[in-house]
Amino acid sequence: MRFEDQRKVLVEELASAGITDKAVLEAFLAVPREDYVLPEYRDYAYRNQPLPIKDKQTISQPLMIAIMMQLLSLKPDDIVLEIGTGSGYQSALLANIVKEVCSIERIESLSLGAQKVLRQAGFRNIYFRIGDGHSGWQKAFPPHKTFSKIIVSAGAESIPPRLIEQLAEGGIMLIPIGAGSNQILHAIRKHNGDAVVTKCGACSFVPFINDSKDGR
Repeated sequence: MRFEDQRKVLVEELASAGITDKAVLEAFLAVPREDYVLPEYRDYAYRNQPLPIKDKQTISQPLMIAIMMQLLSLKPDDIVLEIGTGSGYQSALLANIVKEVCSIERIESLSLGAQKVLRQAGFRNIYFRIGDGHSGWQKAFPPHKTFSKIIVSAGAESIPPRLIEQLAEGGIMLIPIGAGSNQILHAIRKHNGDAVVTKCGACSFVPFINDSKDGR
């Protein structure tokens, strides 16, 4: 079966699993996942499962990405902060919907590889920073101070304070909290300056490594 046909089947699976946001489904239909996996895993690109990528990291399960994107209620004028560029697949999905994606990756080789693939794919609304995601978007271009949406693709011990600071009023952040198989996806909404937390169910991501001592 052609990759294009496999993409259509995957989108049908996502819809059957409860993904109703048309923009999210259209993004999955538009982005070729086979371009963001290792060559030896291209034949498995459209299985609804995580797959290994370089540097002992993984590309997330499509359904989990779709769930998080749907929970974010993405809009065309959103500016999104993404923690964990990885192979760039989620970055591409987000960039198909929103105005800008600012993506942080601590592993330089992963970021540079993703940047190459995404630029070859024609994306011009994705910006990159190599560094510790706990610090958020600082000393980087564009010089955004806050973001309407933040998505974290790694399991944190707690909610990083800098990310709360960079979440705009009325914005939404999704972040897995916990270790190993005990992670819970948290949705944080900024309301009158306060962080309102909702737990959204179990999940499993690679650890969110903190390079600083105080998380700031």
